[in-house]
Amino acid sequence: MEKVEYVVRPIASEDELKKVIEINAVTLPEHYPYFFWLEHYELWRDIFLVALAGERIVGYNMCRIEYGVGHVKRGIVKQGHVVSIAVLPEFRQRGIATALMTSAMNSMKKKYGADEVYLEVRVSNEPAIRLYEKLGFKKVRVLKRYYLDGEDAYLMAREL
Repeated sequence: MEKVEYVVRPIASEDELKKVIEINAVTLPEHYPYFFWLEHYELWRDIFLVALAGERIVGYNMCRIEYGVGHVKRGIVKQGHVVSIAVLPEFRQRGIATALMTSAMNSMKKKYGADEVYLEVRVSNEPAIRLYEKLGFKKVRVLKRYYLDGEDAYLMAREL
């Protein structure tokens, strides 16, 4: 596998947002209406990250900050939520998803003071589950029939 130079940074424009939506369309079965993407772009731009190989966007990580009952800590906590992450198939296995996750988690902690981070992942998505476990996430519970096609999800979380 050839080495690929890439940069991770916050999303910079609505044109980049359109490229992110295209990556979502070809890599994941879950799709969101445009207003949902735009809301995250407008409100959480510094934790809505893109990975660029040269000038090309090859991956993204769309996150937000919420308050809710802790998955790791007790009580009401400030949480980072990884809403959607994807890397184009031809750029996988190169550390891009790890860099997108690490950068987002650092920003969640430093910029927002988040106490923990959580995400949902298909129970069948073993590569993603391995990545999240490598990053310190634990399976908190199973969310039955979470996805539109009826597949269950793991809710995974970790402290920040």
